[in-house]
Amino acid sequence: MFPKTLDYYQIQLTRMLETERYADAKGLLQFLLQCGGEAERHHTEWQALLGWLEAAFPEAGEGFFSGEALLEDEEEDAEETLRQRLAERTGQDAEYIPRLLAGLGGSEDPEQQLMILGQLSYVEHPEIEGALRKWLLDSEHHAIVQFRALQTLRRQGAAGAVHFLRGGELLQAEAEAVPLQFADFPPAVSDVLDRVRQTAEVSDPTLSYFAEEMWKECIQVAFGTPIYRHMIEEEDGATDTWAAAVHQFLTEKLHGKQGDDWVREQYGITGDLRFRYEQALRWLRMYAGELAPDA
Repeated sequence: MFPKTLDYYQIQLTRMLETERYADAKGLLQFLLQCGGEAERHHTEWQALLGWLEAAFPEAGEGFFSGEALLEDEEEDAEETLRQRLAERTGQDAEYIPRLLAGLGGSEDPEQQLMILGQLSYVEHPEIEGALRKWLLDSEHHAIVQFRALQTLRRQGAAGAVHFLRGGELLQAEAEAVPLQFADFPPAVSDVLDRVRQTAEVSDPTLSYFAEEMWKECIQVAFGTPIYRHMIEEEDGATDTWAAAVHQFLTEKLHGKQGDDWVREQYGITGDLRFRYEQALRWLRMYAGELAPDA
């Protein structure tokens, strides 16, 4: 299975879980567990998720996976479907949201946490804001899960500072400033992608796709941390610095270790920018788990 195909199925799986289509999710997981190649790295994670679904929702049965059906599902308004189902559920069961919040606090599985946050994002309840603020402050969670929780708080109408833990440090973000979609980030964030696309257009077109997927995740991981301020700078070569680092990092991942003279020349990384470029590249390697934070 190619990485792009794997990413597509992962997105579909998340949508199924968020919209409570547990039978379909079971069917997709069964299919993914039969796939080899890149998919094999996720087999343990998928098997655990399938086991949890079977234990938690035995009545859901197992759906039939169809690639054509997934294409049709992609065209559906998943958000509206989720809102309608949650409105019906909360109307019939006053304890549904408190149970979701209790489940969030009791789970250490990022997939389950994302599923719960996906549901909390589309309902209003007086307990959600306080519970999420406490949950973020009580212990550290996966960076992407933390970002989703911040988005959920914004959708709840939260205002002011929100505190969360990262790497043993207490960080802060303003609830009103949390982007709900990629276009909501400062212009410098999309400028980095535009710069990479321009440079890779002729030399390595495939790299542009991976750059988009990786950079969108990186910016969520970095949100609220000191490095985020450097990512959104619009002056002093910040765009070229991060674009060059992304280009070099992906070149190494796709084609193996090699020198960066060509990349630095293409992005004008000279003088003072050289140090900032090295720092950006180091952060990307830490993000990918290739370096320890104190390396």
